[in-house]
Amino acid sequence: MQRLPSWLRQHLAALRALLVLTLITGIIYPLATTGVAQALFHDQANGSMVATGQGSALIGQSFTDTDGNPVRTYFQSRPSAAGDGYDPTATAAGNLGPEDVLDTPDRPSLLTQVCARSRAVGELEGVSGARPFCTPDGVGAVLKVFPGRAVSVNQPCPATPFVSTYQGLKVACATPGEDYAAGRTVPIRGDAKAVVPADAVTASGSGLDPHISLAYARLQAPRVARERGLDQARVEQLIQQHTTGRALGFMGEPAVNVLELNLALDRP
Repeated sequence: MQRLPSWLRQHLAALRALLVLTLITGIIYPLATTGVAQALFHDQANGSMVATGQGSALIGQSFTDTDGNPVRTYFQSRPSAAGDGYDPTATAAGNLGPEDVLDTPDRPSLLTQVCARSRAVGELEGVSGARPFCTPDGVGAVLKVFPGRAVSVNQPCPATPFVSTYQGLKVACATPGEDYAAGRTVPIRGDAKAVVPADAVTASGSGLDPHISLAYARLQAPRVARERGLDQARVEQLIQQHTTGRALGFMGEPAVNVLELNLALDRP
């Protein structure tokens, strides 16, 4: 019997290896792992969807109306920087840090975003939205200081500067379009003590966090109880029922799943 040429035998061996590995890694292994996942972790393997199919317990969502305003009968989630909000296809870091304090024509600084969110939450919940390094009108309290003058750089004219003087210099509002890059950047810390929790004004690292802190949930409880005509103690009881503890008993902080809490509120 005539032997096949060596080059052909090599190609046939490679083809057999390809077929065997495709069968094992492309068919048998995926089917096996899927079967085990469905058998042992059915809920998690299917996206941890809540029973009503209104969302995943692992991905946050907004509770707003068509105009983007908070629905007052629901607990509100923390802000999201993932796409238009909680978009799993757009999750990424915002790459904004504590030194991002100067607004630009393209976007507000991280500081101003925090200040604006804090003011909005304060108005919604009927508490003070003031916090350090924020002006009363909800932007970053930052000066650009030059020899002989100072400018409240995040308050474009005709706004009234949040302080009238700084170290003997008169503070002016910012003239739109003027370049203040040469000035010394000076964030000003005020006397305000933040009532609005940090997670109410900052997005999570993924932008998909479905949880809020206990402090933020408790801040919202009076509004939700009032809007729904419920006893506040009942609302706080539901908060406790949907609070997860620290991981392993000591890692992180207790957190409240907003979707599950709001669904519990809607049940008769």
